[in-house]
Amino acid sequence: MTTSTDIRTQPAWRYLLDIRLRLWRRNLADFWAELRKHPVALIAGVVILIYILAALFAPQITAHDPERGSLRQRLIPPAWEEGGSWTYPLGTDGQGRDIYTRILFGARVSLAVGLLSVGISVIIGLALGAAAGYYRGRLDSILSRFADLLMAFPFLIFAIGVMAFMGPGFTNLILALTFKGWVEFFRLARGEVMAEKTREYVEAARVSGQSHTRIMLSEITPNIMQSIFVLATLRMGFMIVTEASLSFLGLGIQPPTPAWGSMVADGRNTLLNAWWVSTIPGLAIVFLVLAINLFGEGLRDILDPRLKIE
Repeated sequence: MTTSTDIRTQPAWRYLLDIRLRLWRRNLADFWAELRKHPVALIAGVVILIYILAALFAPQITAHDPERGSLRQRLIPPAWEEGGSWTYPLGTDGQGRDIYTRILFGARVSLAVGLLSVGISVIIGLALGAAAGYYRGRLDSILSRFADLLMAFPFLIFAIGVMAFMGPGFTNLILALTFKGWVEFFRLARGEVMAEKTREYVEAARVSGQSHTRIMLSEITPNIMQSIFVLATLRMGFMIVTEASLSFLGLGIQPPTPAWGSMVADGRNTLLNAWWVSTIPGLAIVFLVLAINLFGEGLRDILDPRLKIE
């Protein structure tokens, strides 16, 4: 316990840091207590954590090369089927590559695309939405009309057009996803800022002489980050599905780099004879996206104070 003597002797910055650390620990403890009340979201979080750990430690988990195979080992069924081998627990594809290994390394691609595309979209959408909602006027009109224009295009068709223009590749894929992905965060941030800027604490900050930039960064933004974070969690699953769709069409991650969408495409012609080539990567996509969506729904219930009041 910190005494008054300790407060007088220690530097002010250390005292403030100690307070912030205590608040962080208390908030984490409260969040964990709330999460335990949502068992579905908790299980989904565990599944996401398993995917992340598998992606990070893929080279240590498997001994196979994800990009090289042997034609002598092509289309080996999973280990539980007749003719299968535990050397290739989930079977091999048409080029003799281990599907289990490619799924592990493919998780790196999917998670990286989801995190980067959503992260960049959050930064752009939050900055533009906060500026538009706070200042309004001509800036708000221009940004809102441009956002409405982008919203008129279906996301996947728009991404296909951008990728066809720029060409396939990881960097171009991130750019294609974020070129329209920021719109949802812009609309949310704009609406939240318009509602928050009329509240008493913002008026008090304005009367105290704080600049508009400081009010947006220090007063308003922390109060809308919960909604932004929930939306970011839900949009990450959508970005992963879109990346898989583009890779399936040959416009996303290019072979021989393992990507779940291209792995599903590899098994189209052998679906009846070698069902595992397409089905198992497809199930990997389904389980990850489902876990992300369920976890996001749980976060919405935990972090949205309006649902608690109701």
